[in-house]
Amino acid sequence: MKAVGVVVEYNPFHNGHFYHISQSKSKANADVVIAVMSGHFLQRGEPALLDKWHRTKMALNNGVDLVIELPYVFCTGHATSFAEGAIQLLEAIGCTKFAFGSEEGSIDPFLNTFHLLKKHEEQYNALIKQYVTTGISYPQSLYKAYEELRQNEENQTIDLSQPNNILGYHYIEAAKRLKLEIEPMTIPRIQAGFHDDINTQSTIASATGIRKALFEQHSLHEIKQFVPDESYNQMESWQNKYASFINWETFWPYLRFSILRNTPEQLTQFADVSEGIEFALVKAAKKSETFSQFMNQIKSKRYTWTRLQRMVTHIYTGITKEQLHYSKMPSYIRLLGMTKNGQAYLSQNKKQFQLPLISRVASTNDPMLQLDIRATDMYALGVELALGKQIASDYQTPPIRV
Repeated sequence: MKAVGVVVEYNPFHNGHFYHISQSKSKANADVVIAVMSGHFLQRGEPALLDKWHRTKMALNNGVDLVIELPYVFCTGHATSFAEGAIQLLEAIGCTKFAFGSEEGSIDPFLNTFHLLKKHEEQYNALIKQYVTTGISYPQSLYKAYEELRQNEENQTIDLSQPNNILGYHYIEAAKRLKLEIEPMTIPRIQAGFHDDINTQSTIASATGIRKALFEQHSLHEIKQFVPDESYNQMESWQNKYASFINWETFWPYLRFSILRNTPEQLTQFADVSEGIEFALVKAAKKSETFSQFMNQIKSKRYTWTRLQRMVTHIYTGITKEQLHYSKMPSYIRLLGMTKNGQAYLSQNKKQFQLPLISRVASTNDPMLQLDIRATDMYALGVELALGKQIASDYQTPPIRV
């Protein structure tokens, strides 16, 4: 059985994701779609809208055959780390190809961009340092250095101001640099841009637009046309039990406590907390009644919203620099769910997997897995304290079967 892999968050699974899955399977001529999915905390440094079990069911009911979890150390990391962890896992589970959505829609410009930056690596790094000294943010410095470098490039390259193009580039960079055999494919995004609000004249919307509508309108009905029926059912099931979806505002009292219970010096032990920001974190947490107030006080050219959110994610979960960065390679494949087709793939291929397959977390004491379990526990604690209901722990939940 031939497998194509996708890297996902499904926060939530929407019609654009359904299109991506069907196109990926068709273009790869694959029998099985395998999704490596972020757990309870996401790449932009925020808690998931609803837990990974509901999001796994969304995926399995909409064309995905196997869902495996991207470990916390990768799913909350910078784009390079996120991509490295995800693509290594897809290779380890036997995918011959991986498919990502992009604004570009064609694979050749991505490959051209990779070769351009590899060929001029020293010049590129020098330009980045030059732009950083002007006071602009590191992501802006990367973009400006790239734009300057590609001015004289004859081959078509990608627009690295587009978020999905950026992640797509890092997927290809990871596969090439690590000398993996898995081949890249890209599927063009349709209709909605990454940051676009929902458009009631369409059935396609970005996950960002859907989440914004949910929290502004407080009505699940507002987003019904943008998600498959099974996604809507899972979201309705969550809402019926918990009454509210999750964002940092939900967890703010407990995040605030997590910040203020530490001294500024103690805060520097947590992953991604760079020296100097710790005093601003404490000062802002003392004054802020909401997460939005807190973030607006500390956001600056040097510290982007996403960078700050990753910092506070690690403070909330209690993950230190040493714990986050001790390994750059996944050490297991954590199975979250499968269809009958996915189960058949496992039976046929698991002896060839490059990493051990874990279906029950009690079976291993792997340090990387322990961080995943802690992240689930802290997400569950926030849900219980804020909404008064418990979610299932990693120890209680076997892989979902559809």
